[in-house]
Amino acid sequence: MSLSTKTLEHNDPAWYSLANRMFFRLYQCANILHKTGTRAVEDVGLTTQRWAVLGALSRPEVASGISVGDLATYLKVSRQSLSGITKRLEDDGLIESAPDATDGRSRLFRLTEHGRRTFEHDASPLIEQFYDTAASGLSIEGMSHAIHYIMTLLENMEALDEVQRGATSDDCE
Repeated sequence: MSLSTKTLEHNDPAWYSLANRMFFRLYQCANILHKTGTRAVEDVGLTTQRWAVLGALSRPEVASGISVGDLATYLKVSRQSLSGITKRLEDDGLIESAPDATDGRSRLFRLTEHGRRTFEHDASPLIEQFYDTAASGLSIEGMSHAIHYIMTLLENMEALDEVQRGATSDDCE
């Protein structure tokens, strides 16, 4: 039976070797995505982090705004790392924040018109060019399979994060 059709058990050293290679390749992809993605949009004053925030805020379901906590959860980043990015985006007039009408202690972020134009008209063509190059050679079926497996990893790591955060808070009590 070939390795590609053999089901490896978690106690099999080959399984761990493949898992190590896969996670290392994901790590490399994340790093090179940050570097090359930032280069792709730097002419319009963006980085991959700023691009991600603008993209998240461009979704119709958050047009009226999203809390920093919900935005951090959606992007899978800490509130602390997000605060510097949102501050710079606000300073540049790309996003704005306003008090949450339902919770006066919280603020909601949303795109400004300038931010929407920058993202949709200036950045989007550059992002599409980046995708064309970065995903060249991938079929729709291949991308669909990749998304499926990446989502499985994401769900597993989110569950692990929840367990770890629970264990940490239990340790503090």
